[in-house]
Amino acid sequence: MREAAELAQPPAPTTPVDGLTPARRGAPKHCGWCGRRLPEGGNVGRRRRYCGQSCRQRAYERRTALQRSGLPEDAVVLSDTEVAALQDRLFQLRCAAEDIVTAADDGADLSELRGLADEIARAAKDLEQLR
Repeated sequence: MREAAELAQPPAPTTPVDGLTPARRGAPKHCGWCGRRLPEGGNVGRRRRYCGQSCRQRAYERRTALQRSGLPEDAVVLSDTEVAALQDRLFQLRCAAEDIVTAADDGADLSELRGLADEIARAAKDLEQLR
């Protein structure tokens, strides 16, 4: 009788780690503030969200500042310097893409196109790291 009750239970749902993406076994976990990879922990207790106390504190300060300001919780606030840096990185990505189009129109060989595609991949990877 006990086995039938256990079999009737649905599998445990995958819960979001950061509230945005479903948790996956074996997937690397990252700090909710700085984005650094978190060390693999045991299976006991709550999963870590931050790599250390300073990141936890910065995240708390951001949440409380957002609550006081009335901005939505998912708002992203960037300084002028951060916006300028992001625009520069986007410009680099666009230029790399334009280089591939120009090289393809000029009949570039496969190795040259491959090098340009690698450059785009590097620029896009850099853009993923917003912090």
